Amino acid sequence: MTQGGYPVPVDISIITIFPEFFASPLQVSFVGRAQERGAVSVDLVDLRTFGKGVHRQVDDAPFGGGAGMVMMIEPLAQALDPLEHTHRILLTPAGKPLDQSMLDRWSQMPALTLVCGRYEGVDERIADHYIDEEVSLGDFVLLGGEAAALAIIEGVVRLIPGVVGNPESTETESFRHDGLLEEPQYTRPAEFRGMKVPEVLLSGDHGKIAEWRAEQRRQRTRDRRPDLLRED
Repeated sequence: MTQGGYPVPVDISIITIFPEFFASPLQVSFVGRAQERGAVSVDLVDLRTFGKGVHRQVDDAPFGGGAGMVMMIEPLAQALDPLEHTHRILLTPAGKPLDQSMLDRWSQMPALTLVCGRYEGVDERIADHYIDEEVSLGDFVLLGGEAAALAIIEGVVRLIPGVVGNPESTETESFRHDGLLEEPQYTRPAEFRGMKVPEVLLSGDHGKIAEWRAEQRRQRTRDRRPDLLRED
């Protein structure tokens, strides 16, 4: 079954208190075109719609005291109730670091929900009972999960068949060759201000080029990300 020439689209819902954060990024480049062509649908869920009282409150002081505010369970639960059929991801510094294998897996799922945390985090009962995975961009703290949500959307959308014109480009990139970083890339001109492209790339010898690229992947990974190297 297809829609617009694509497999059934991936449906992505984003729960956020700042839907305007996504207005421009979702309209440009591959993500915008993928929506136009029916490869993906993105639904922005304004959490304040479910807020409490006249001021649409979505946060409150933490039990036990402490700095900052915590996102309340009631608005989040009400926003998540209609999305229980989706794979629900909470974006939080306490989550598992995002990696390529997660994006590969999510791109095969029919429906995702990205919950953008804010303030000091969300009521833990949300994480315990309404969330399938907790994910972080890395060991640092942002103002909220919106930037992480955009990173995930780009990472997932580019893996949907037909979105990227040349599928080989997603198969030969970093983290694909035994988890190694991608080799250096060059294009015209062959020389610029005395800086030359490696001769092997101009040789036309595809065997030697393949060997050079394999060694460059290993060397670059040793130099920049030795943690990615597998021990024999």
